Amino acid sequence: MEFIGQLSTRYGSEIHPPSGPLLDVGFVRRFAAAHEEAGFDRVLVGHSASSPDGMQVAAALAASTDRLGFLVAHRPGFVAPTLAARAFATLDAFAGSGRVALHTISGGSDADQARDGDHLDKEGRYRRTDEYLDVVRRIWAATEPFDHHGEFYDVVDVQTDVRPAQPIPVFFGGSSASAYRVGGKHADVFALWGEPLAQTAEQIASVHAAARAAGRTEMPGISVSFRPILGATEEQAWDRAHDVLDRIVAAGGGGGSFTGRSANRQAHETTRTNVGSQRLMAVAEQGELHDRCLWTPTAAASGAAGNSTALVGTPETVAAALLDYAAIGVTTFLLRGYDPFDDVAAYGRDLLPLVRSEADRTLTPVV
Repeated sequence: MEFIGQLSTRYGSEIHPPSGPLLDVGFVRRFAAAHEEAGFDRVLVGHSASSPDGMQVAAALAASTDRLGFLVAHRPGFVAPTLAARAFATLDAFAGSGRVALHTISGGSDADQARDGDHLDKEGRYRRTDEYLDVVRRIWAATEPFDHHGEFYDVVDVQTDVRPAQPIPVFFGGSSASAYRVGGKHADVFALWGEPLAQTAEQIASVHAAARAAGRTEMPGISVSFRPILGATEEQAWDRAHDVLDRIVAAGGGGGSFTGRSANRQAHETTRTNVGSQRLMAVAEQGELHDRCLWTPTAAASGAAGNSTALVGTPETVAAALLDYAAIGVTTFLLRGYDPFDDVAAYGRDLLPLVRSEADRTLTPVV
């Protein structure tokens, strides 16, 4: 079982107005250290057309931490796959083998893609991603020069002297049929947002079906993202949840996953075009509370521009909910809170050890 946090480069969340410079070096170092101390395996370093460069953020933080891994969000199409393969292999060497993973984002917002000059439609982006990952993985593994002639990339006599010592994990996010097809083919871990158990099981089946159609016999791992809201008692947890919701509403949605100046604009753009966001909004319309403790009003209030469904309760309740997902095949959880430092510390103290110990005791490995 793997736990991933989500890094930000300055203090802020949907309920905390951003403060400090967009790239607050002192903050981001403390935030990475907090995740490492809490026992997270990795942190996601996000990407947008207005955010700091994730590769450089990860490189700097790898030097200031000891074991924390970095899941670097990467949009295919803005640099050549040959260059990306060398960049990730170089980062992996500096960080220490095994600490770097690539999170593939084909692009959920047409408008944000256009800010970097990409005007391909969504289907075109997924075809490009498919070809891109073919080239990247081939470079990492090749011991002899090769040529590649495709729809988007035409490279000749490709050879590199920098390769990862062991395969760099490829994560893949998306909820559309095209995402299942391409991610099912390439992903070591396929990333989903937090939907009810039944819908999550349906998505897992779709990913696995796509993997089998691509000729795979070993299925991708599955990551699901949540926003846990913990309390010492159920009453305290729900009081806190409603306070969080009130503050998101008061902030006009809080900007979803982004903390930049254009946060609300980007949130609305993403919700309009991203299938994962649309699915979360549909789940919210079906009801506020699902399964053991999945709570959807936070997604509705924030426009579901990012992972925004909450698990609400005591650490024992939330741990049991996470184990419900593990029982249907989830291998990885991305967890982030609304109070950045306090929640990371609480997860590390009260939640992660509980889930890990219960998983070791009760779960049968999923084949």
